[in-house]
Amino acid sequence: MPTLRLALCQVNPTVGDLSGNADLVRAWTRKAADAGAQLVAFPEMMLTGYPVEDLVFRRSFVSASKAALERLAADLAADGSGELPVLVGYLDADGPPQVSGDAEPGRGARNAAALLHRGRIVATYFKHHLPNYGVFDEDRYFVPGGTLTVVRVGGVDVALTICEDLWQVGGPFAAARQAGVGLVLNINGSPYELNKDDIRLPLVRRRAAEARAAIAYVNMIGGQDELVFEGDSMIVAADGELLARAPQFVEHLLVHDVDLPAATETSGPDTELADGLRVVRHAVEAVPALPDGPAATGGIIAPVADEAEVWHALVLGLRDYVDKNRFPSVVLGLSGGIDSAVAGALAVDALGPDRVVGVSLPSQHSSEHSREDAADLAKRTGLDYRVEPIQPMVDTFLANMSLSGVAVENLQARVRGVILMALSNQEGHLVLTTGNKSELAVGYSTLYGDSVGGFNPVKDVWKTLIWRLATWRNAEATRRGETPPIPESSIGKAPSAELSPGQLDSDTLPEYDVLDPILIGYVDGDLGREGLVASGHDPAVVDRVLRMVDTAEYKRRQSAPGTKISMKAFGRDRRLPITNRWREDG
Repeated sequence: MPTLRLALCQVNPTVGDLSGNADLVRAWTRKAADAGAQLVAFPEMMLTGYPVEDLVFRRSFVSASKAALERLAADLAADGSGELPVLVGYLDADGPPQVSGDAEPGRGARNAAALLHRGRIVATYFKHHLPNYGVFDEDRYFVPGGTLTVVRVGGVDVALTICEDLWQVGGPFAAARQAGVGLVLNINGSPYELNKDDIRLPLVRRRAAEARAAIAYVNMIGGQDELVFEGDSMIVAADGELLARAPQFVEHLLVHDVDLPAATETSGPDTELADGLRVVRHAVEAVPALPDGPAATGGIIAPVADEAEVWHALVLGLRDYVDKNRFPSVVLGLSGGIDSAVAGALAVDALGPDRVVGVSLPSQHSSEHSREDAADLAKRTGLDYRVEPIQPMVDTFLANMSLSGVAVENLQARVRGVILMALSNQEGHLVLTTGNKSELAVGYSTLYGDSVGGFNPVKDVWKTLIWRLATWRNAEATRRGETPPIPESSIGKAPSAELSPGQLDSDTLPEYDVLDPILIGYVDGDLGREGLVASGHDPAVVDRVLRMVDTAEYKRRQSAPGTKISMKAFGRDRRLPITNRWREDG
């Protein structure tokens, strides 16, 4: 039985940076070669980054991707890595990009993978199953492939597949079984959601059983706009045994020796197989010999607590948004409340204290304890702390305009927004807004006020989870012998916007432990009024909450992007019309 030393390169590409992504492939291939690898795999659309969205429709971009692939094959050979087979995702096309149905049927842009060896493109594979749900709309961009590519590597038949191919029964994995392969390589751009890692391993095991073959699953890491990718690459044997698993949210080279069945001359027919697929076979002439010495073992990383997982996802999503868009630093308002405290701690973890500016923006209604908590957070984290009182500016507005009630409350929030944007313009910071998902859901925010900003690190975090994250982060700091970043009083105090005397969130909203379960059912679970009431929620509260959610769509449409961590984030996942007279409460 042959042994293949597999190297799964869990790396962080950037959309559109073809040369930078190619350099990543070259650098990590050298690491894999130094580790004695015989077959290397990189994530889905590694060369272009993922998702490329409407860049697919630019013929120049498609052509650049194909040209970059050819250069990469030659560069790997020039680097001395040419003997090592390397699987790389890229953007291909066998016809013009499909716009308004003008492409020739069955031809168009392709989500593709290529196996590179000895300076050449040895084999290609086009993704067969195209996801068209949630954040995915690949039917808009790509044409599905109709073949299963099988490459003989080191005496083993290896099938090539891409991401969604793994999530669907039948298709390439059923065809791989009929083709008699020993290993299925599956390259991925699979975005993070809380607890998705708990789903992924059982899924890979089911596909291993379906293919009767081992599966090597490699996923990218990194942030791309609202999406964040966590890695969690793994190798599973044909019998479902987990052989190796990489950590989440960090670049990682997973190297592991896998015993695989030898290919035979009668490994399977080259005829039409499952889902109408046709097998196309190739062969790699030779691979590096397995090095002497002990077997390579990739290890198995144990799962972490939910709060740790989410925190790392939010840190990575924020860091990559800032760095990939080349912002030098961020600025945010620090109210002393829990949301801005968590956002500030996330920013410091992501960027370091020297790249974070926190601004206290007190009004006449700002309590002394809130001002103290903002200053305490700054002291604990070491960020650049400033105080900009807003009352003189508010008073100037009120001296020239007759405002009262909510208009005065919103004026305070908008003055704060003006100050933060002015600092952004003057000093080049990216403004972070700090409204949580519960507030966004019910419209508990001021347009062009506390909602102002270019990115929201907690946009997809329910209020109740905000508290859990703060508690976890402080406990983690204590465990490591560090100063907890978030003041305990920020965690324990009753939430308040402090825009009027004695104001509390609960004056306007149900308590968050009542509100969040309703919102989670309605927003994430698509439950209607009847389902929510049947779940035990008070009908009057349900009616009130659903009215707030439904009438706030115009606010959410204007909100800043933020890292997606749930099954249904506002923006990419949940797309409802602004003008909409359908109401769940009648």
